[in-house]
Amino acid sequence: MGVIAERIVGRAAELEAVDRGLAQLRDGRPALLEVVGEPGIGKTRLLAELGARADALGHLVLSGSASELERDLPFSVFVDALDEYVESLEPGEIDRLSGETLGELATVLPSLSDHGLAQRAAVQQERFRSHRAVRELLDLLATPQPLVLLLDDLHWSDPGSIELLSALLRRPSSGAVLLAFALRPRQVPERLLSPRERAHRSGTLTRLELEALTRAEAGELLRAPEETWLTGLYEESGGNPFYLQQLARRGQQGGRAGGRDLALGGVDVPSAVAAALGEELALLSDAARRGLDAAAVAGDPFESELAAAAAEVTDVELLAMLDELLALDLTRPTDVPRRFRFRHPLVRRVVYESTPAGWRIGAHERCAQALAARGAPPAMRAHHVEWSARHGDLDAVATLREAGEAAQQRTPESAARWFGAALRLLPSTSSSDDRVELLLAQAGALAAAGRFAESHSALVDTMKILPSDATVMRARLTARCARLEHLLLRRVEARIRLERALAEVHDRDSPEAVSLMLALAVEGYYDMEPEALYTWAGRALDAKNLAPVGLRAEALALRANGAVLVGRGAEAVALLDEAEALVDGLEDHELESHLDALAHVGTAEFYFPRFAAAVEHVERALRIGRATGQADLFPSLYPVLATALGRLGRITEAIDVADTALEVARLLDNTHQVAWGLVNRSNIALVAGDLDFALSGSEEAMELAKKLDGALISVASAYARGRALFAAGDGAAAAELLERAAGGPSLPRQPVTSRIPSLQILARCYLSVGRTADAERAVRGAAELAEQIGLPLAVAYSDVASAYVALELGDYGEAVSLALGAVATFDSLDDVYSATTTRALAGRALAADGRRDDAARELARAAAIFESWGALRYRDEAERELRKLGRRLHRRTAPGEGDGLGSLTKRELEVATLVSHGKSNPEIAAELFLSHKTVESHIRNIFHKLDVSSRIHVALAVDRASLEEAEPIDG
Repeated sequence: MGVIAERIVGRAAELEAVDRGLAQLRDGRPALLEVVGEPGIGKTRLLAELGARADALGHLVLSGSASELERDLPFSVFVDALDEYVESLEPGEIDRLSGETLGELATVLPSLSDHGLAQRAAVQQERFRSHRAVRELLDLLATPQPLVLLLDDLHWSDPGSIELLSALLRRPSSGAVLLAFALRPRQVPERLLSPRERAHRSGTLTRLELEALTRAEAGELLRAPEETWLTGLYEESGGNPFYLQQLARRGQQGGRAGGRDLALGGVDVPSAVAAALGEELALLSDAARRGLDAAAVAGDPFESELAAAAAEVTDVELLAMLDELLALDLTRPTDVPRRFRFRHPLVRRVVYESTPAGWRIGAHERCAQALAARGAPPAMRAHHVEWSARHGDLDAVATLREAGEAAQQRTPESAARWFGAALRLLPSTSSSDDRVELLLAQAGALAAAGRFAESHSALVDTMKILPSDATVMRARLTARCARLEHLLLRRVEARIRLERALAEVHDRDSPEAVSLMLALAVEGYYDMEPEALYTWAGRALDAKNLAPVGLRAEALALRANGAVLVGRGAEAVALLDEAEALVDGLEDHELESHLDALAHVGTAEFYFPRFAAAVEHVERALRIGRATGQADLFPSLYPVLATALGRLGRITEAIDVADTALEVARLLDNTHQVAWGLVNRSNIALVAGDLDFALSGSEEAMELAKKLDGALISVASAYARGRALFAAGDGAAAAELLERAAGGPSLPRQPVTSRIPSLQILARCYLSVGRTADAERAVRGAAELAEQIGLPLAVAYSDVASAYVALELGDYGEAVSLALGAVATFDSLDDVYSATTTRALAGRALAADGRRDDAARELARAAAIFESWGALRYRDEAERELRKLGRRLHRRTAPGEGDGLGSLTKRELEVATLVSHGKSNPEIAAELFLSHKTVESHIRNIFHKLDVSSRIHVALAVDRASLEEAEPIDG
């Protein structure tokens, strides 16, 4: 019989990929590596080899793994990998992160719990902030030495860790961080499927799929040249390294064990391997087997003290048992004193399932008691409590409830599990209030985790046990149910539910009746039925003595939205004026129960437009929502805020908010909101001149919209896609798409408020392919709509469309007049984006009209504003027009005319210099008062302009330039 090899065998191609990833680290670039394979195939061994090679290169190596039976300890994989190391850091090192970042990290890593979240209350829909904080931490740990983070057995990971890993796949660290993780191909968590596939397709993630060893490699693994017994061993194991080793330990020489294959943890284990494990365990003394059983209950990894409690022995006795277990290689030590692991998860599973069921319940109970005695938080005790508590145990209910409350803001899926467990244990004699509170908490956690159908069921169950006189609560829950039905694309059911609930309210002037009317108005908005929106909001306003004031403000804002959508501009302005006055006259605490009022006011202000006011009111709603833990409206607020910021010319902020909206939508795993997030992010990308994202994002949005039955999202995604296609030079495809999606050349399916800008784009598409008559028809339609709406913004949009056609037809004076008039209107409305793009149009018209100086002035101003946004595409277009006028360009902070560092902007040069000084992204952001995303963007631009792929090469370029400047001049 051969000796089992400690070295890795038969993985030459995989090791080459490992070395390539380490080479990326040496160049200062991040890397992502995924190891996929069946149980026992060698995933853990390959990760260990990666860690050993990284350690030999002087890199920081941190590792963690998930455990099969402990799947709901929040962020357990990352805690296992990072917490001990972070706790060992000097205070000055970790304090290089901002206070807010440390506060967010405190929700992930127990060692930072002292930092808390003093800045604000955490809300479920903003748990992406914790993900960003972990990314910043990884960048910090990767300075000055590269960081290799190894995460094993991700198929068993808790929901919080999966969400965090998904975020890191979508947006990897910008520093020298190699993140490698391993999982089983048939047990990939659903949340991880999409981000890992996108990362793999984009080339940022390298996937290593481990196959069975060949017969020769099996012989090398076991160092067994004997052919006689190896053949049978190889056939029985299927070339699986773990099975090979397990059978070799048994000493079998080619014989086959009888019996059937066993399913352990969802894995079919060959009968011979199961028999080998059984025989290995049979060799243990009674005391060692008792210790091993206790360890299997305590966890994997397990602490000796907790295993001792489970076994009902002293710690000294347990350590004596461990000596035997370690000698037989059933358990192994870890880097942490008094913490041990099982040799393989399958060994732990066999041991756990073979323990007597009654004894196992008691062992879990003893673990829970031991953890409580040491002051462990409820989240650490909940697993053992759930497995051991008796029905009606109120202490256990309290523990599970506390665990849910602790988890609900950052890991809502785990919270939902604990709330559900508490409900199952709640005695039938408990008050309905206790059950209602748990059901509402569970419903909120399920919704935040994107499990809308289950959340809806929990709300329906709640309403069934509400007292008959709880009319206000019933109305609120009905509205919440309808909102979930909307997300579940059950719109008819939502409307019927609301109408039925309203019919059951006897007092039509009551706040609950008004709330239901307003919910029906919102349904009309999303169903693209402006008359329904207008009518239901009007009925709400007709209620006598409408109170509280927040409800009246909400009704006024919705009625204003409805008025503008049905073309009653003057009435809409008056309604909005009154709504603004109401919300501005209320204190924050008076609006806590009426955040909808701020949301609807902000949305209405966007249409009129009052962009600065929209930003103010939406940000106020977000601020109150964060302070009070209310975040249901956040997904609908972010797009309004992003678009309003973009119109104000605050492009960097707009991109950040649009990214946030998309992150929130992906966290919720809500196809509808992801599609809307992509539409808004694509539109903002186009504003910034990022055509690549505008094209890819709008394409993904259209694909998602096909899965939905919402007319509004289908039209909106087609509009975003059409704009991007036109910007890419394919006017014919853009025109065909816009016509098809919006119901024909007049775009009848598009909301009135966005139809005029769409007609402008459509007219420009027609002009680009020589369809002048069609373009003229489109601008006539825009003019008719503008007259119907009667708002200055609508008229300005219409005039811009007409100006493009006039310029194409050679009516240059008319084009100049229309464009400059529109610029004046946009300026008066603080629509900086529209004013700037129209200013560029005016410059072209002025040049065509022979007014070269005026043209140069408008074009230069537009180019400067585009430059300040980072919209280099549009800036270059304006500068080409300036060159046609014979104007020389002089930029203070624009890219230089030369190569190398001369091509960097002033700000990019500052960033590059700090990179050369060894500063991390968080340090650069703090020193230059920039956001971390802005620093990442600058570094990407620097890499592109210098044609380099690492921070080291940036530093070399800066050093080289400094030496050249210091060279003396001859003579």
